[in-house]
Amino acid sequence: MHSSNDSEIATTKASANLYELLAAAAAQAGDTPVFIENGEVRLRYDEFDRAVGGYAAALVSRGAQPGDRILVQAEKSVEGALLYLAALRAGLIYVPLNTAYTAAELDYFIADAEPALIVAPGHLDLADLAGAPAGFETVARGPDDLAAILYTSGTTGRSKGAMLSHANLSSNALVLKDTWRWRRGDVLIHALPIYHVHGLFVALHGALLNSSTMLWHQSFDADAVIDDMARATILMGVPTFYTRLLANPRLDREAVANMRLFVSGSAPLLEATFGEFGARTGHRILERYGMTEAGMICSNPYDGERIAGTVGFPLPGVEASVCDDAGRELPRSEPGVLEIRGPNLFQGYWRQPDKTAEDMRPDGFFVTGDVATMAADGRVAIVGRAKDLIIAGGLNIYPREIELAIDALPGVGESAVIGVPHPDLGEAVVAVVTRTDAALDEAALLAGLADLARFKQPRRILFVDALPRNAMGKVQKAALRETYAGLFSPALPTGS
Repeated sequence: MHSSNDSEIATTKASANLYELLAAAAAQAGDTPVFIENGEVRLRYDEFDRAVGGYAAALVSRGAQPGDRILVQAEKSVEGALLYLAALRAGLIYVPLNTAYTAAELDYFIADAEPALIVAPGHLDLADLAGAPAGFETVARGPDDLAAILYTSGTTGRSKGAMLSHANLSSNALVLKDTWRWRRGDVLIHALPIYHVHGLFVALHGALLNSSTMLWHQSFDADAVIDDMARATILMGVPTFYTRLLANPRLDREAVANMRLFVSGSAPLLEATFGEFGARTGHRILERYGMTEAGMICSNPYDGERIAGTVGFPLPGVEASVCDDAGRELPRSEPGVLEIRGPNLFQGYWRQPDKTAEDMRPDGFFVTGDVATMAADGRVAIVGRAKDLIIAGGLNIYPREIELAIDALPGVGESAVIGVPHPDLGEAVVAVVTRTDAALDEAALLAGLADLARFKQPRRILFVDALPRNAMGKVQKAALRETYAGLFSPALPTGS
């Protein structure tokens, strides 16, 4: 059903524990700073191993044993990053949680993960684990031993824990080091949260594997990030970072003169943002695609054309196919569900074997749930989520196509296209739009969409001040569908 690819990623044979890979890089870096926060060097590479060892010893002293889970819900900090590395080193399974989760949500994750230790409000504090720097013998791990469990966002249904092994994480880190041309002297601006794949794995692993300094930000502030660009070379961000940077008049070619790479992910990057950023800075943002279950999957090329609206090509060692519901590969350029296989692919969902079996083909391909197209040259574009597919009058409609058309019109900030119940069509296309021109109205927008097939054109366009987003900047379409579910419902008779 799938085309095959024999490329594989080499990982170190000496030990599968990801920490040893990172520690080996640290040992070559001398007194280079690891973290600089607010202008202060928080840790140097020649202090790295003993600092992590102190936290590892503290975890073990509290009874944590290899294979145990450690659940962490804490604000971003250098200490939190060291705790994660200590968990790897001690052979524990790290379970980070979004800091926005409520106490009731936290109770669910505690019950599901059954952690040996909980670092969260009302439980252990990070300060309770701040051990003195110490030597610590790194626990040996096999390639398939779990390094982390990351819970999916859980916007609909029960949140699932994606089980990621040491080999899953190390293979992805090694590939990205080559793909994005990490080089000696690179400095990363780290302004992402560290409870998520992007900040915890892609950014942190990348910098550590390259023995690079991280300019550490607890959260994103455009002025502070622009200040840091003079001594940095790489920024990894979500699209919101780039729209906020573009809103800052200080962003220009001089401000980014020392930078070599801007990466965007975790949510689709608007073509307008890509174009404006290029015009202002001379840099083409490198958009990539990943997910909790597989880390990074595709990337626009470092050298070569970076095309707005696409996520580039499958990474070396990753096989990708666009398929129908039965897993049959579709002709190029035809939309279907993206399926992937590779050394980065997770080990399954924690304690949900039925859900794992549902999403995994017998030949090892994972059904991502993302609707995509693949060009003749293998370049991938994400059209939307399979669950976001709109079926109106029996016709399949992919929201991303309509969003791109709307976003290109003057006066539009951004858009989200959803399907809502309709008594005649089953579902109707509705566009929820923010505007930069207050005079823009529904009629003008619809006129601008005349080139779309009639069945794709929105039945209604609704204007809002802002689209609902989660902590990583992804538009929450489920919330929009809930809000506007009754839009086409017949009005109740008076007095009923």
